[in-house]
Amino acid sequence: MKTSYKIHIIIALTLVLFSCNNEKNKADNHENTEKYEDHSKDDSHDEDKPHSEKIILTNTQVKDLEISVDTISKRNMSGYIEVNGSLGVPPQNEAIITSILGANISKIKVIEGDKVKKGQVVAYISHPDIITMQTDYLQTVNKLTFLEQDFNRQQKLYDAKVASGRDYQQAKSAFSSAKGLTKGYESQLRLLGISPNSVKAGTISQIAPVKSPIDGYIEKVFIKSGQYVLPQTPLMEVVNTEHIHADLMVFEKDVSKVKNGQTVKINVESLGNKELSATIYSVGKSFEEGPKALHIHAEIKNKDGNLIPGMYVTARILTDSSEENALPESAIFEEGNISFVFTAKQKEDQWFFSPIEVIVKNTNNGYSAFRFKEEQPKNTLIAQNGAYYLVAEMKKGEAEHSH
Repeated sequence: MKTSYKIHIIIALTLVLFSCNNEKNKADNHENTEKYEDHSKDDSHDEDKPHSEKIILTNTQVKDLEISVDTISKRNMSGYIEVNGSLGVPPQNEAIITSILGANISKIKVIEGDKVKKGQVVAYISHPDIITMQTDYLQTVNKLTFLEQDFNRQQKLYDAKVASGRDYQQAKSAFSSAKGLTKGYESQLRLLGISPNSVKAGTISQIAPVKSPIDGYIEKVFIKSGQYVLPQTPLMEVVNTEHIHADLMVFEKDVSKVKNGQTVKINVESLGNKELSATIYSVGKSFEEGPKALHIHAEIKNKDGNLIPGMYVTARILTDSSEENALPESAIFEEGNISFVFTAKQKEDQWFFSPIEVIVKNTNNGYSAFRFKEEQPKNTLIAQNGAYYLVAEMKKGEAEHSH
């Protein structure tokens, strides 16, 4: 009986201990579950808001990294058409130098690249015809003097009714013919660059100068000393680059967007990153086949001395404009299809940068027009550059936090 009582007590104690352990395990499991759920909730929250951490930099770091901070500014962001073409000059600003008669090249006075003035001698030609033309002129001048005297005498006699009208008319005709022939020789001599007055004074030149018809630069020289050239043979090319312009080709689909007065931004490959500004002053009225495109001409404002006709150019014709919130491209970073900028706040010697999503509208000339996904105060400070450095710092901080 006593032994049976002891057994019942042991069984009861065992049940109590088992019950206590079971309750403790339930409590522990419940606590672990709560912790797990909270942790999962936090992770889920972080996933909903990526890059929620701020980047903290000192004033010195911001200065060393040359990160600029300012409020958002408005910028004229234009739509544009991309075109290409080449540099050229108006027809009146380029010339082919030729000889007015067949002759030999006696002397060449210039080389390619030389700057010349209108009327400047660039070469000399020689030929027996040059001498013959001068002697013929001299004989005609002397004959003209005699015929003029005879005409004056016949006119006096005719007026006095002493000479017949026939003699008077013959003298008048001979004098007029010699006078016209003299004028013709004088014009030919002037075209040759020889002074008629010098020939009348007895100076006969064996050579004739070849002169530049315009101001400009000698672009090409086609001749050599001693070479015989015909009147239609090109001797040299002269180009005046003062009015060099862009000759651009606009495809048919874009013609309706182009008009006189529009601004054009031009890039010449040989000038590197330098951008030239021009204004359209002429739009062609006929298409050029293969490809079907229209010629437009734009006057360059900030001309460079190294511009040469024929250089290939790419250009953007600005078709419309509007004031937009804009930042330099270096202030915006992309992650997937989402774009961000960094807002900035300063506290004592530290700067706090936080990413904020934006929607980029267009990019033009190194600037991107955008709008905030969520409206921001007008005085919000934004990092104007260094976005990808700030991204690197942010990702580095996230990696450290995950460890």
